[in-house]
Amino acid sequence: RFDHPLQLGQHILQLLYPHPQKEPDQHTTYDAGPHAAMLTDRFCDAFAFAERAHRAQRRKGSGVPYVAHLMSVCALVLEYGGDEDLAIAALLHDAVEDQGGMEMSQTIRDRFGDRVADIVNACSDAHTAPKPPWRARKEAYIAAIPHKSDDAVLVSMADKLHNAGTIVADHRTIGDEIWERFTGRREGTLWYYRALAEAFHARAPGPLSDRLCEMVTTLERHAAGR
Repeated sequence: RFDHPLQLGQHILQLLYPHPQKEPDQHTTYDAGPHAAMLTDRFCDAFAFAERAHRAQRRKGSGVPYVAHLMSVCALVLEYGGDEDLAIAALLHDAVEDQGGMEMSQTIRDRFGDRVADIVNACSDAHTAPKPPWRARKEAYIAAIPHKSDDAVLVSMADKLHNAGTIVADHRTIGDEIWERFTGRREGTLWYYRALAEAFHARAPGPLSDRLCEMVTTLERHAAGR
């Protein structure tokens, strides 16, 4: 039993790394492979920060605590070779868009550094409230993918993969009712995820973009009733 999210984060860290780890002296670039990241108490701090920021937020239509999505994206980033900065950015990737705009962005920069803040900003399709119109935001996000950093591409692909997988899983349960959750409804949502998959595959061909393409194909089959 954990009375505070920081205790849970520390417990997760202890399970992953039972022996004390030294703080890294500098950022290192990530590469795919086992044990690419060494997580420290800084990761625990980010986990607690993300949980507090999104505590009142739920996933669209399901009531699942939003932190479940953040943890899933973080897990994918680590599995595909992300380092601690990328894992932290994964935990915080929706904080600017959903929890405070540019003020939150500056808080992240002050607390977790420029690299994390830059990744989070690149993963956000809106920095103001109210958000710009849905279609224009999505088109701008897709158009920016070829110019995003490798760091931002990894976190963003993990985000979109988990989102697409969640839609597939929920469609199995509630059918076409699921499209009512999304501003773009059925046609807009399918367009967006296919455009994302193609743009990411062109920008970063490899196992993760392949997996995203496969998930989007599965989503399209479900939507078509196949």
